[in-house]
Amino acid sequence: MENSPTTLGSKGLINKHEFLRVIIQCLYSLGYKKSASCLEIESGVRYESIEFDLLESQILSGDWDDCIDTLNKIKDVKDDTRSSVLFLVFKQCFLEYLNRGDDSLALSVLQKRVPTLHMSNETVHKLAYSILALKEMELGKLDEDVISELRKRLVMELGKQLPPPIVLPERRLEHLVETSVTAQIDSCIYHNSQDAVLLYEDHCCGRDQIPTETVQILTEHSNEVWFIQFSNNGEYLASSSSDCTAIIWKVMDHDKLTMKHVLRSHQNPVSFVAWSPDDTKLLTCGNLEVLKLWDVETGTCKHTFGDHGFTVSSCAWFPDSKRIVCGSSDPEKGICMWDCDGNEMKAWRGMRMPKVLDLAVTSDGENLISIFSDKEIRILNLRTNAEQVIFEEHSITSLSVSIDSKFFIVNLNSQEIHLRDVAGKWAKPLKYTGHKQNKYVIRSCFGGINSMFIASGSENTQVYIWNRQSSTPIEVLSGHSMTVNSVSWNPKRPLMLASASDDHTIRIWGPSQSNKIQPAETST
Repeated sequence: MENSPTTLGSKGLINKHEFLRVIIQCLYSLGYKKSASCLEIESGVRYESIEFDLLESQILSGDWDDCIDTLNKIKDVKDDTRSSVLFLVFKQCFLEYLNRGDDSLALSVLQKRVPTLHMSNETVHKLAYSILALKEMELGKLDEDVISELRKRLVMELGKQLPPPIVLPERRLEHLVETSVTAQIDSCIYHNSQDAVLLYEDHCCGRDQIPTETVQILTEHSNEVWFIQFSNNGEYLASSSSDCTAIIWKVMDHDKLTMKHVLRSHQNPVSFVAWSPDDTKLLTCGNLEVLKLWDVETGTCKHTFGDHGFTVSSCAWFPDSKRIVCGSSDPEKGICMWDCDGNEMKAWRGMRMPKVLDLAVTSDGENLISIFSDKEIRILNLRTNAEQVIFEEHSITSLSVSIDSKFFIVNLNSQEIHLRDVAGKWAKPLKYTGHKQNKYVIRSCFGGINSMFIASGSENTQVYIWNRQSSTPIEVLSGHSMTVNSVSWNPKRPLMLASASDDHTIRIWGPSQSNKIQPAETST
């Protein structure tokens, strides 16, 4: 062991003594007591510091004067921490003194010891009150086993409060490794897997972890496809088109989609669809027309909401799958809440109500987020009625909320996407650029594991993907021949993305394959 280096690692940043100590702690915490003890003997490094080893011995033997003296001599301990641990020791003193009927000694500790703590009057009064309370409880019957157990608890409590290096934080090595793994995941722009990260090598995902290649083209629509959305369970995709139809597609086990129902009832183009949280029902919005409710299993229309004078701009479900809310571009209509039978349950309307461009209900049912009059975002807490109002400098065309209800994104005609937190704690939004958007409604979405990606359509025929931590795209997907209006990332299949375009098609994107196969145009 002579001339053994004191530091480890290629950069010399790891103190060898500290490193061995956290390894020993880890072995003890995992139950490998013999291995930990052998390492202590062989390395000459002890898990417990000399100071804490002494404190433990003094507490377990009830040597309170020496224990207090040791605590007062320990260096580099903040005054409030020292006072806190001494307070715990004094409480144990009082308990034991009163337990054996030595009231005068208990009072002398209060009179002589407490003033050295530099504690507030409130804390001193609390300490005095605890003495009286213990006295009234007649604690003279505690046996030695109970006292011994209380002393062991005191040692554990001091271990939680005393700072390093006197005491190591619990599971320190596990925390260091977990922090390193988390940092590697956070820096991996393609991370999109729930598989465990191996410790044997540095973590780095490749492009094959996100959808970048067209694997299927759906051609059933006969005109521009304006909107698409995967169901919450990831088993279906719904699309709406200017051909006045909506289509429900079934996602098969082999990740191919086949047509399940064509929904024909609207007289005008269908601009929007919304899945119920339980995925048994689907809402479709006709452009400048009515709102319709469909049964997903049978493909039949169950109800028509409003009339041809009610101009629906967007709609959303509440978590119970029994209530819906829709907004109108007609200021006099405002926002309405209905049950599935068409009974109006609540309405937000009035002379000052601006036109509603888009809206969403967070999946926890807590907040209603609405886009008003091009540039205004309102977040209404439905439980407290508290409201946030956010103004954007440029016109907003669409809104999307993350699955966990914590974040939302808006597309702006300034060719930016803004990410904000629903709670309103951020001073400024995160911004994403690179796509093209000037005059059309372009929709974006969250996607991937933990919604760590953002995807968006674009007026230049391409699909853009960002990692949420970077403002520039990590992928630009080519394939469509006209504007891409909408995208949707499968919430249960993180490697599946869909895009809808004015070229009348829907493209399904999957991970890059080593043996590329030209996708066949198919609708079944």
